[in-house]
Amino acid sequence: MTQPYRPDPEAAARWLLDVLGALDVWRELPPLAEHADAALTRQVLQEAATFVHEVVAPLNRSGDEIGARWHDGQVTMPPGFREAYRAFWQAGWPALSAPVELGGQGLPMALEFVLYEWLSAANHAWTMAPGLLHGAVECLRHHASAGLQARYLPKLVSGEWLATMALTEPQAGSDLGLVRTRATPAGDGTYRLEGSKIFISGGEHDLTDNIVHLVLARLPEAPAGAKGLSLLLAPKWRPDGQRNAIVCERIEDKMGLHGSPTCVLRFDGAKAWLVGSPHQGLGAMFVMMNAARLHVALQGIGLLDAAWQKAHAYALQRCQMRAPQRRDPTQPADPIIAHPAVQRLLDTQRAWIDTGRLLAYRTALALDVAQHHPDAARRQAAQRWCALATPVLKAAWTEQAFHGASDCLQVFGGHGYVREWGIEQIVRDARVTMIYEGTNEIQAHDLLLRKTLPDAGAALAGVLLELQDDLPPASPWQAGVQRLQALLARLAAADAGTQAALHPVAGDFLRAVALTLMGWARQRLGRADAAWDAQVGRAFDRWVWPEQAWRCEMVERALGEPPPLP
Repeated sequence: MTQPYRPDPEAAARWLLDVLGALDVWRELPPLAEHADAALTRQVLQEAATFVHEVVAPLNRSGDEIGARWHDGQVTMPPGFREAYRAFWQAGWPALSAPVELGGQGLPMALEFVLYEWLSAANHAWTMAPGLLHGAVECLRHHASAGLQARYLPKLVSGEWLATMALTEPQAGSDLGLVRTRATPAGDGTYRLEGSKIFISGGEHDLTDNIVHLVLARLPEAPAGAKGLSLLLAPKWRPDGQRNAIVCERIEDKMGLHGSPTCVLRFDGAKAWLVGSPHQGLGAMFVMMNAARLHVALQGIGLLDAAWQKAHAYALQRCQMRAPQRRDPTQPADPIIAHPAVQRLLDTQRAWIDTGRLLAYRTALALDVAQHHPDAARRQAAQRWCALATPVLKAAWTEQAFHGASDCLQVFGGHGYVREWGIEQIVRDARVTMIYEGTNEIQAHDLLLRKTLPDAGAALAGVLLELQDDLPPASPWQAGVQRLQALLARLAAADAGTQAALHPVAGDFLRAVALTLMGWARQRLGRADAAWDAQVGRAFDRWVWPEQAWRCEMVERALGEPPPLP
């Protein structure tokens, strides 16, 4: 009864090219100028949509039902996963945005963003496998020795080999300063890893011939805490052809993502190579972690769209009761999409999906500007946007993915709670996105306590000024920007004792920023599409936007008695 997820390449192209003016952005970036071609963009998106719909999406339900299987240290992926992944990397999809000099195609980052959003919507578990490739490539590209780059980058860029991010241990989840895994020099320039890691996505599988583990560990005499961590590379298969001493002890029995093996790994003196400088591992790993956080944001947007597609299709054909405005008076019941409660559920999620997509695509454009623009000021402004948008997109849209998917399940009534329609799988799969790559609470504290208070809100104020220039003067979204600006002024003036009271409302602050950014995206989309403005834009104004004011008020109350709302 459930249909595979279907991407919309025409909408993605329209938003990139018409709403965001991507071609003009790419023309200013020397490495991307030759790719500033509308026909090429549409062709890549169409081919990506076809691959996602025809190859990856049909494996979603069977992957959930059969799951990854562990036996005697080996993991077998669900039927079809290996063949689909082989087709994926051989078609060149992992190398889409990688630099040409590393064997990549050198295409704009926005195209990779669209691809991974669709892959996550179509089959979240399968997409977990290649999801860390971009971050691993960037980490090695910027921090590994020339020898390690020559040996591992080509196969990671192509996707022939996959990578993991081995951080978490039983006693060290988000607090990486508690990591105990040890790396002892072997005397030949290599190290021997001893310790255990948990929650390692894709730590063992049969998708590829090799797996490159990037592992946080401590060298002898390392300082305590996070400043004593080093980053090491430990492959499943060593360059001499021998199996490395890395054991998969088990895979977790999870709430969702059954097709993605979450592994417990034991390093029994595994041979490893240092990446970057001793005791500087966390900084090197953050390159990979930030990339992963943006990919998780795309997972949230994609999963919410997958849930909406199922609920919308169901609401069009399921007839129950009579709607306030009858569709067909000759019929005993109306399609439930005609009922106002269902309309509100669907249109609200559509507003979150569409504004989130536009913000994600803008962030992709900013990533390329930050890396390639010849003007230092433009690079700095783009980096400022990316630094602030990353925790906002990750936290706000993964939270909405879970709660919005639950709302979409509500559209099905009792049918949503059984497996045959597929909506309950999305609810289960989406829940973990709020947890991994830094919990949403950590993202909120990152935004408020690390990226706003230290500079008295200057970076965020700069972003808000950019938004103001693109908003109608008398619009409610302009008023929302001014409301947040007033809040920033109070935050900047607060003393240390008052700032300490902000910890419990960091999530409210992040949500207020997210909604302010959504206001910008809403007016951009409404300006470009009258039909969207009349339905989805109106739903945004009625059911989503009012939250911005009371989220600001929650933070105001933590600072003391709030002033009247504008």
